[in-house]
Amino acid sequence: MSRQIVLDTETTGLSAEGGDRIIEIGCVELLARKLTGNNKHFYLNPGRDSHEDALKVHGISSEFLRDKPRFEAVADELLDYLRDAEIIIHNAQFDVSFLNKELELIGRPALGQFVGSVTDTLAMAKEMFPGKRNSLNALCDRLGVDNSTRTLHGALLDAELLADVYINLTRGQDALLMDLEPGDNQGTVTTRMDLRGFDLPVLPASEQEAAAHEDVLKQLDKSSDGKTVWRTLAPAAAPFMA
Repeated sequence: MSRQIVLDTETTGLSAEGGDRIIEIGCVELLARKLTGNNKHFYLNPGRDSHEDALKVHGISSEFLRDKPRFEAVADELLDYLRDAEIIIHNAQFDVSFLNKELELIGRPALGQFVGSVTDTLAMAKEMFPGKRNSLNALCDRLGVDNSTRTLHGALLDAELLADVYINLTRGQDALLMDLEPGDNQGTVTTRMDLRGFDLPVLPASEQEAAAHEDVLKQLDKSSDGKTVWRTLAPAAAPFMA
């Protein structure tokens, strides 16, 4: 069964290489695209204060973090939880760089050595909605995910919202059968849907709908001097709903 972990972090600033550290990790588990409730959440003592701009974003004070564990104290628990799963992150490069730096500082291999793969929902969203804002808030608004409780960034809340966003971004994939066509179109991905299990009702148009449709066709005929495809290729075809 496919196991996915939606992950988010909060940090003291923007640069792991510049000395910033993780202060919060939130993880939400999906099995077969369904929330399991088997989540993980850690607050961490980074050993330094947050930058002023970062503090405005997450609101997590150094005083609050003073008695929290260091990353090395939770590393084994976190890695065991993430092991072999597909990790889903919004703007994955940022979070992965911080996780890799924390692992490096305690002499552990990079995250990629423990997990199955990493999926970046920001890259997915940019491909699906080119030229549009694709922040987590923007995607929540676009996809109908309720983010009304998100006044400040928080790793667990953001991971929960991202899980809903991811499910909406990929909705329908599990109902499609993906297959590669042989021949000249090698490498082209096509989709097939098996409808044999569906009972699809036929809903005939009403007389009013049929008449409105015929009016539209007549208007198109008039504007094209009678050269519409449905008239020239099938002049003897029966009128709609005759």
